[in-house]
Amino acid sequence: MRVLVVEDEPRLAKAIAMGLEDHGFAVDVTNDGEAGLTKARYGDYDAIVLDIMLPKLNGYKVAQRLRDEEIWTPILMLTAKDGEYDEAEALDVGADDYLRKPFSWVVLVARLNALLRRQPTERPTELRTGDLRLDPGRHTVHRGDIELELTPREFSLLEYLLRHAAQTISKIELLDHVWSDSFDRDPNLVEVYIGYLRRKIDKPFEVPMIETVRGHGYRLADPDA
Repeated sequence: MRVLVVEDEPRLAKAIAMGLEDHGFAVDVTNDGEAGLTKARYGDYDAIVLDIMLPKLNGYKVAQRLRDEEIWTPILMLTAKDGEYDEAEALDVGADDYLRKPFSWVVLVARLNALLRRQPTERPTELRTGDLRLDPGRHTVHRGDIELELTPREFSLLEYLLRHAAQTISKIELLDHVWSDSFDRDPNLVEVYIGYLRRKIDKPFEVPMIETVRGHGYRLADPDA
């Protein structure tokens, strides 16, 4: 899943990005409200982590403008401000959730996963198709009774395919949602990681799950469809 972090404190922004990447998220970072608004408008993000006290344009205004423009990307507000009125204002201008600094990484990741499950419709805690199961909260993957060990990038790639099971997903769409802008945008990178995934979730089992749709991309088979 691809996340935009808008945070003006460089050390904290870097720490948030590294922490989320360790959990399999693709992360882009910007350090002021105007730049964050631009990226949110034109980037294809699954969620936004948005500080309130930002230079150029504060987080309240960023959230309100996005909602006024009918951009419904889930927003998790981060702030050092404490008080129920600040929380109420964040929610009133369009934020979906609110987290005070300092915060726990466990809670931040759990809140983001909760937002992803709710958008655009409620989604189950565990993603599954056939005998393949992925739990974003516990960061586990099983095929049948066998637990599979995936790298954070492999996990994020499989999660995106599972969230769109039975749909054909292009390499460009996978790049947009699984890799951040700092990575080489070569579609061959997707082929490489699809190969890694196949060795772990397909090769040891009788029924392959990942299908290549020539000229279009990849599809995760849905035996129940």
